Amino acid sequence: MKETKITIQETTNNTILKFNSNQILINGGSYEYSNIDEAKNAPLAQQLFYLPFVKKIFITANFIAIQRFDIVEWIDVQEEVAEQIEAYLNDGNEVVVEQTSTTKKEAIEVYAEVTPNPSVMKFGTNKSLTQTDVEFKNIDEASKSSPLAQAIFTFPFVKEVFISDNYISVTKYDMVEWKEVFAEVRTYIREYLVSGKTIIKELPATQQATSENKTEEPKIQLEGISAQIVDILDEYIKPAVAGDGGNIAFRSYDEKNKIVSVILQGACSGCPSSTATLKNGIETLLKEMLPNQINEVVAING
Repeated sequence: MKETKITIQETTNNTILKFNSNQILINGGSYEYSNIDEAKNAPLAQQLFYLPFVKKIFITANFIAIQRFDIVEWIDVQEEVAEQIEAYLNDGNEVVVEQTSTTKKEAIEVYAEVTPNPSVMKFGTNKSLTQTDVEFKNIDEASKSSPLAQAIFTFPFVKEVFISDNYISVTKYDMVEWKEVFAEVRTYIREYLVSGKTIIKELPATQQATSENKTEEPKIQLEGISAQIVDILDEYIKPAVAGDGGNIAFRSYDEKNKIVSVILQGACSGCPSSTATLKNGIETLLKEMLPNQINEVVAING
């Protein structure tokens, strides 16, 4: 197993810092703790609460966010905290002791929704699945990162799988109609989640994530127009496309030609209406909110 590395990321709130992990920390979901008593099922959080400046801890699949009290500045302690988290994880210690009570199992629901893309069905759930969107074009890609996606690919009609925060978009081949198979897929996904099996065991490797059909969040701190574009996409566009089982991810901004490049994922990828959405929706909004800064929005994967 490769060594866990922690990288530090600032947030819009200067009291909160994110400690990103290159390894999956927990099997889906997220946990928030305000004190050491609340963190009884989270040994790592308990350890961090012994630091006198730690106010609140938020744990997800691939990062830990910590809010500090004002008695210190992050610049003075952040490297020490990152090293402490790294050492804890590399010693093989548990982050969260997963609860397996029957009440939790019974609470998981999965529902199917049609999308504007007739080849794609959205399977929503009340369980948080991932904090980082992942997309798989075939079972070989899935086998390296996501046992859940790999399991879904065992259906012979499944072409692609996209997993987001609380839903899974499945793209099918034309060999069947969704009305014939959606109930079977929905039941299968629900039983998989109820059993507590692993959703994502590791994030796709960087070289895979930066290929034409994949993307990852930029590692560098975006500034200027690029940062404003990402903020607009996150606040106004992503919630709307997520409702249809899709996702849009920022790739780059060509300042000279004023062209925005994005990645379309899930139901948005290959959707007959995606071009109209791109031009009439996203491009128009960006032009209105960033006057004289945007000439065109293009999808580099369709």
